Amino acid sequence: MSLLTGKTAIITGAASPRGLGKATAKLFAEHGARIAILDLDSAQSQDAAADIGEGHCGIACDVTMKKDCEAAVATVLEAFGQIDILVNNAGITQPLKIMDITHENYDAVLDVNLLGTLNMSQSVIPHMRERKSGAIVNMSSVSAQRGGGIFGGPHYSAAKGGILGLTKAMARELAPDGIRSNAICPGFIATDITAGKLTPELKEQIIAGIPMGRAGEASDVAGCALFLASELSAYVTGSEVDVNGGSLIH
Repeated sequence: MSLLTGKTAIITGAASPRGLGKATAKLFAEHGARIAILDLDSAQSQDAAADIGEGHCGIACDVTMKKDCEAAVATVLEAFGQIDILVNNAGITQPLKIMDITHENYDAVLDVNLLGTLNMSQSVIPHMRERKSGAIVNMSSVSAQRGGGIFGGPHYSAAKGGILGLTKAMARELAPDGIRSNAICPGFIATDITAGKLTPELKEQIIAGIPMGRAGEASDVAGCALFLASELSAYVTGSEVDVNGGSLIH
C-alpha cells in the first residue's frame, strides 16, 4: 500500500547519507511521493535526490535565511506544482555545558533548529492554506523533554523545546485551514552525528537505559514521519510522538 501517492514532500537537511532526513526521503519515495531534498550544498542535495530514485529534486537551501526558503519553495512549486508535506529536519547540535555557551553558539543552534523550522513553515503555509491541506512534521528531540543528557548542550535542549511549542501553536492556528502540525522526539538514534562521538562504555551505558535494549535506527524515525505525513494520522495534530525505545516514558 502506497501511503503518499501523488504527494510532494520537502525534507530539509536530508543530504547526509545516514541521517534521519535521507531515511525519511527514501521511505516517502517508496510510498509514492515526489521529494525535494533541501540541504546547504547543491551538489550533495542533487546526489541524495538521484540516490532515492528518478523524478526527485535536490535544492541548496540555508534554512536560517528566509529568502533561501522562499526561493526553494518557488522552485519546488515550479517543478512539482504542489507541496503537501514539509519535514523540518535540518538541525545542528553542540555538546557544551551551560557556562560554555556563547552568544555565537546560541545563535548557531537556535537559528538552524528553531528559526529554520519557522522560516520553512512560513514559506509553505500560504500555498497549503490556498489548497486547504498540508502536513508539517517537525524534528524535536528527547533532549527537549528530559533536559539533554546525551550530546546536545542546554541551548540544543532549548531549541528543540522551542520546536515543541512552535509545533503546538502552529497546530492550533492552522487546523481551520486543513493543515496539521506534529513533532517527533527521537531518542538515541545511530546516525552520522552520533557515529564518531561515542566510547564503547558510553554507548553501553546509554543502551542500558533503553528498555528495548538497542539504539534506534534512522528508519525508526522515518516510519513515524510517514505516519504523521500520511492520511493515517488525519485526526492527529499538535502531538509530539516519542521514538525512543522506551528510554523516556512520561
